[in-house]
Amino acid sequence: MNRRLLLALAALALLVLTSGCLGFGTGDVSKERVNAEPPDGGYTWDANTTVRIEIQANTQYTAVYELNQTEIELYRRDGLGGRNPLSVEAVQYRYPNGTQLDGSEIRERGGEIRQTRDVTIIALPSDAPENGGGKLAFTGSGSAKRFSLPTYVDGSYEILLPPDRSIDVPIIGQARPPGYDYSRVNGQILLRWSEMSADTVSVQFYLERDLYIFGGVFVLFGLIGLGGLLYYRRQIEELKDQREEMGLDVDTDDEFDEGPPPGMR
Repeated sequence: MNRRLLLALAALALLVLTSGCLGFGTGDVSKERVNAEPPDGGYTWDANTTVRIEIQANTQYTAVYELNQTEIELYRRDGLGGRNPLSVEAVQYRYPNGTQLDGSEIRERGGEIRQTRDVTIIALPSDAPENGGGKLAFTGSGSAKRFSLPTYVDGSYEILLPPDRSIDVPIIGQARPPGYDYSRVNGQILLRWSEMSADTVSVQFYLERDLYIFGGVFVLFGLIGLGGLLYYRRQIEELKDQREEMGLDVDTDDEFDEGPPPGMR
């Protein structure tokens, strides 16, 4: 009986640990992370859109949000319909007058940067405008050839792809939702939505040099297929010649054709 009780308690403890009920991974985001330097040394604060996202070549991305609220919840959706906290670093806030704060300074002025089991919460400094107007920026990580993030705020969006990336070829390149403007800025593709109409924005892109690799692979498989077809036809021709030499493939002359049986003419 005692053994069964111990096993039950162990199973319960394992369930609690795996479900996150003890709060592991929650609390304030570390000072080292919130004060880290953003990629390329800074954020694009002067964009003419509500949200500006720049995808880096090293799978990181930077995001700048113009807020009309004093708090934002950041998360990613999992495959079961739940939410997981978004991992952020290099958090900065810029007042409408241009004054800029790093993560520690945000906290010193009454703000928060903390993580729960479901979301990452960033609360602006207590002296931030209540009706918004300031901008919040952070850095996150994604995958090498795909970016996807919920649309936390309404408004206009723009996403800048890394150099030498493209979405021009369907299937291996696409952006959602549709209805975006496509342009190139200094050789990089810029996608712009004048008004975001979806809960999630995503871009699947590829290295432009990958097209040569894909093209080479298709040509190679085509040559292999053509070679196989020619070999197959050659084998058939050789087999036909052998049958003719053995007298197994002799046509019947018309003079031996007596026509259909009587009564069928």
